[in-house]
Amino acid sequence: MAEEVIRRIQASSIEEAVADALKKANLSLPRDIVSALEKAYQQETDDLPKKAMYYVLKNIEMAESCGLPVCQDTGLVTVIAKIGEGVHIEGGTINEAIKAGVSRAYSENPFRASVVDDPLFARKNTDDNTPPVVHCDFVKGDRLQLLCMPKGFGSENMSSLKMFTPSATAEDIASYIVDVVKEAGANPCPPILLGIGIGGTFDSVAQLAKEALFLPVDAHHEKQEYAALEERILAEVNATGIGPQGFGGKTTALSVHIKTAPTHVAGLPVAVCVSCYATRRVEITL
Repeated sequence: MAEEVIRRIQASSIEEAVADALKKANLSLPRDIVSALEKAYQQETDDLPKKAMYYVLKNIEMAESCGLPVCQDTGLVTVIAKIGEGVHIEGGTINEAIKAGVSRAYSENPFRASVVDDPLFARKNTDDNTPPVVHCDFVKGDRLQLLCMPKGFGSENMSSLKMFTPSATAEDIASYIVDVVKEAGANPCPPILLGIGIGGTFDSVAQLAKEALFLPVDAHHEKQEYAALEERILAEVNATGIGPQGFGGKTTALSVHIKTAPTHVAGLPVAVCVSCYATRRVEITL
């Protein structure tokens, strides 16, 4: 019988990794998103949307060169932790370590703290952008993977969830998603990225949609019918004519990604997570 391998990770290492990741995320965008934006700029032919794309790219360039945030809304941090069964965390809990890393990132850098402690009444700022939202999934292996996303609420506020019944068709779901984008208009700072969750439960489908935003721009669902649905939704969204920053044109969305999960025989949950062009995502593996 093979000896069980336990990999020990210090909580302080997690804190440091999260702080470094969030600094990087807020100051520069992933290259796949920048490349997609550059391609969109080349495809725009009308003056206003082309100028809008030019200034989007200029903003990204200046943020990287000046060491300033890509967006003034440096978001509420979501971390999806995929914890290997062979991982043992020492010196604190994973939630404590992630929270400490978020606090360091937002206290040591020129990032806006946007989290309030009470959602309805007092709404007092916590001053260090904590607590983050943390989801923990347990997986095989002896590694700890952290998917970190500081997401602004201009786009988060445009997200939506609907509990369909099993009688709903792919056409019904596509129409719903396109309507979400139409209602959002210019509010989420297009070009946008769409993360779609289908299946699971009321609570888990939203996590699926958020996690879909971590997929590369050019990725496709492994099942052909879902990949075709992604392409259809992207084409219909771009046909709305909302365009870059709402100035019309060909590019309202850069990508549509669907993540699916088994669900109840009586249900068909669908969640749409809308994200602006400044989709700041970083993956860490320890």
